[in-house]
Formats: sequence, structure tokens, C-alpha cells
Amino acid sequence: MQNPINVAFVCVHNSCRSQIAEALAKKLGSSKYRFYSAGTEIKDRINQDAVRLIKEHYGIDMQESQKPKLLDTLPPVDILITMGCNVQCPTLPCKHCEDWGLLDPTGKSDEEFLRVIRQIDKNIRDRFS
Repeated sequence: MQNPINVAFVCVHNSCRSQIAEALAKKLGSSKYRFYSAGTEIKDRINQDAVRLIKEHYGIDMQESQKPKLLDTLPPVDILITMGCNVQCPTLPCKHCEDWGLLDPTGKSDEEFLRVIRQIDKNIRDRFS
């Protein structure tokens, strides 16, 4: 059996988009991948709007299964996906890197959050299903 491919979703704070991507990828992605998220800085908790909306729309309780993490806690990464940091995105050694260019919905309406969540869902289904 082939070893799973390690995929890391990263952004600066690892509190919103990368956490959403990790949660959805673990639920929707193929078993040939292992999914992680991390950041260069971390908040003390995951964005509470993200937690609420992912629980309401996908039945995933991110507070039970995830926590903010730093880049140095990740295993070696095969695929690195940056969320679209609008500043200097974190980087790691990897075989493939891509940027999803997603705006941070922190502090915005539920509609804006859901637009970002739906795009992450689509990207994961297109890329990892």
C-alpha cells in the first residue's frame, strides 16, 4: 500500500480558512491523503464564526477535532496550499505548492463566510476527491 500524501493548508494565523479547509478535507477528501493546517502565528482559538457555520452546515465540530497549530508542528509536506494571505504567505518545503487566493472572511457577514466555505468545499472536491 502506498503511503498517504501529506497536504497542508496554511495561512498566517491558522484560525479560519486553513482550519475550514482541514475540517472539510478530512470529511470530503480521499483516504489517499492526510490533511493538516498550520500558520506562522496562531490565535488562542479557531474563529468562532467558522466553528459555528461549519457545525451548522457540515456537522463538524472543529473545536473537538482541531486547534490552532504552528508550521513547525507539521510532518513533511507533499502538497502545500496557501489560502491567499494578502501579505507574505507562509511557505514550507514541498513537492507541489498552490495558492487558493481566498479573502479572509473574519469580521464579515455569514453570507461572506459561506461564500468562502463553499469555495473551499469546491476546491477540495475538485482537487482531493
